[in-house]
Amino acid sequence: MNDEATSPEHDRLDLVTETRRQRAFAENVLNVLVNVVVLNLFVEFSAVVVIDSFWISLLTAVLLTAMIGLLSKVEARVHHFFFETHSWRVAGVISIWLILFGGKFVMLEIVNIVFGDRVELGHLLEVILIVVAMMVAFQGMKWVYDRLGVGDSSTESTSG
Repeated sequence: MNDEATSPEHDRLDLVTETRRQRAFAENVLNVLVNVVVLNLFVEFSAVVVIDSFWISLLTAVLLTAMIGLLSKVEARVHHFFFETHSWRVAGVISIWLILFGGKFVMLEIVNIVFGDRVELGHLLEVILIVVAMMVAFQGMKWVYDRLGVGDSSTESTSG
């Protein structure tokens, strides 16, 4: 009575593959959830960051996630143009700085246009801190997720 469920090969977990689209979707959902947590921590512990409700904080997180992603893509293209195509280092540094710094003003204004008085992200310093905290928290979560799959004996194939 050699049941497949009790065989030694059943004890080994099969690896699951994911497509690029699945990975992108999972990363975007994780990013929004992390950003909701970060935003609400700022609401909780900073007097100048005010968001009317959880629903508005969720929508704000989605908007900020999209804007950070867009700014990152613009920054990457500008970096490629100035550093890899033309080797104009000074112009590249200035352009990237303007995109990253000026992008925060754009983000503040877009949040103000979309949500009005329901969202107050504070001043420039608070917005910079919020964005940096969001990016660091997401990269931390992504790092943990990626490390969970490295060296896990349940995912390593055994020769036998």
